[in-house]
Amino acid sequence: MKRIVLYLIIILNTFGQAKSQAVNNDISSGLAKLFTRLENIFDDNTRIRINDSIRVIIDNYTVSDSVFGHRFANIRYLGQIKSSDNKLKIITWNLILTNSANRYFCYFIRKGDRGKANIIYRLTGFNTDEPIRTDTVYSEKNWYGALYYDLKPIRIKNEICYILLGIDFGNKLINRKIIDVLGFKPDGEIIFGRKWFSAGNEIRFRDVFEYEATGVMSLKFYSARSIVFDHLVPISSGMKEEQQSYGAEYSFDAYNFKKGIWKFKKNIDVRNKE
Repeated sequence: MKRIVLYLIIILNTFGQAKSQAVNNDISSGLAKLFTRLENIFDDNTRIRINDSIRVIIDNYTVSDSVFGHRFANIRYLGQIKSSDNKLKIITWNLILTNSANRYFCYFIRKGDRGKANIIYRLTGFNTDEPIRTDTVYSEKNWYGALYYDLKPIRIKNEICYILLGIDFGNKLINRKIIDVLGFKPDGEIIFGRKWFSAGNEIRFRDVFEYEATGVMSLKFYSARSIVFDHLVPISSGMKEEQQSYGAEYSFDAYNFKKGIWKFKKNIDVRNKE
């Protein structure tokens, strides 16, 4: 009798997984078609309507039981990253418009405690000419807008927060790369920034690198407690005040986490982790 019950449980679990996979495949197919339409249609009103459909699908997906165990494959322009502790997932994309500011859409899915539902944060931001400030925190209400492409958890005493790496396509002249800190207040409110990044005599809440829109800048984790990035220099010596003229040089700088703070170090050798 026990063996029969065990077989039934296995069959039901297998059926449930197969059904869930089929549903996710349908969602993936629908999203892929919508993003393809976004790429090929240039009317802003139509693009906004298509994007609204994408948001409805993502809204439903983020509250599903499979969100942490599933990843959409082959969907261009949809960012999906998950923390190594499996407690945070970020889904993000941007909407490019012709006659108004481009928009960022970002979902932070925070895994709920045992037996509790996941917590979903839905954020919307806009491209802006205004620089992202490094001397303050941001909240869900005034989020600056970015696409996050990597993250790592870091524990400080009994608190876990996340180092985020992101990019903001600021305007037609400037791109921005961002190192930020994601944390949570005791009431669960999401918060961006921590007075943690020491460069010279200044301690910043985040670091932001601005460079020419047609350029490329590398910014990545070198280890769990080291972030390496291209050293930016003005293309012309007479354009030091114009960030849109900055580009990557053939050298690297870093932030290393030591004694409870991220310390800036110039001209590092990336060939040697020590």
